Amino acid sequence: MTRHARNCTAGAVYTYHEKKKDAANSGFGTTSRRIGKDSVKSFDCCSLSLQPCRNPVITKDGYLFDKEAILTYIVSKKSEYNRKMKEYEKQMKADEEEQAALANAEHQKKLDKFISTEKNIVTNKTTLGATADQQPSTSGAISNVSLGKRKELPSFWVPSQTPSAKVARIEKPDSKIYCPVSSKPLKAKDLIAVKFTLVKDPADKKSLIAKENRYMCAVTHDILSNAVPCAVLKPTGDVVTIECIEKIIKKDMIHPLTNEKLSESDIIPLQRGGTGFATTNEQLEAKEQKPCLQV
Repeated sequence: MTRHARNCTAGAVYTYHEKKKDAANSGFGTTSRRIGKDSVKSFDCCSLSLQPCRNPVITKDGYLFDKEAILTYIVSKKSEYNRKMKEYEKQMKADEEEQAALANAEHQKKLDKFISTEKNIVTNKTTLGATADQQPSTSGAISNVSLGKRKELPSFWVPSQTPSAKVARIEKPDSKIYCPVSSKPLKAKDLIAVKFTLVKDPADKKSLIAKENRYMCAVTHDILSNAVPCAVLKPTGDVVTIECIEKIIKKDMIHPLTNEKLSESDIIPLQRGGTGFATTNEQLEAKEQKPCLQV
């Protein structure tokens, strides 16, 4: 076979790996690459600022945000809605004025037509004959700009007579605010405060951001990371591992720290970023579209 020959470039078969390598070197086609660990958000970082949260809050869908960042986002969206609503109301008011002007013009046109009809009830035959003689004949007119038709046709080389496009219509803005990650309706009152349990290590003198292992499970004290599935208990905001929920909490559905009764809706899985070396997420491949060379 070709790959066992002394000179593997002498084969007549253009293999898949050779094609992929040549496409990457030439810059044509679609290049896909698996996302590395440094390119994935950490589980305790805000989904907007991508930095460790100071005051973490979570949505119903399990997306973590910093309280300041998400409230700033909600306020900006409300301001944008108010601005678009003012523009929409201005457009509606202009439409009403235009409709009123058209109605008045139509009424005035009917009134003028009625007055002219009333004035011309009794006419003179000689006047009719003279008027008919004064009208120019159009039977021999070949040019499309004769007999005053020049003003009816648009001129594409004169700026004053160039036809203009209609102004784009403004749609009525949506008053709902949507989550920047899940695109689902989001309200400030639905945000749940999250309470991470710090790792107690007296020997580690590093700052919280510099630490690799910052938080642990509130019940089992297991270290939390992107490789460990976590969940938030809604009544208190404590972060525990999914393993703790399956083995301890779901036996009697009682909060292990406060002895409160829990339900399925009180357990919110935390959406973590995942790593580039474990299939913890669905979208871990980045694709870059490039022009394709066709022969």
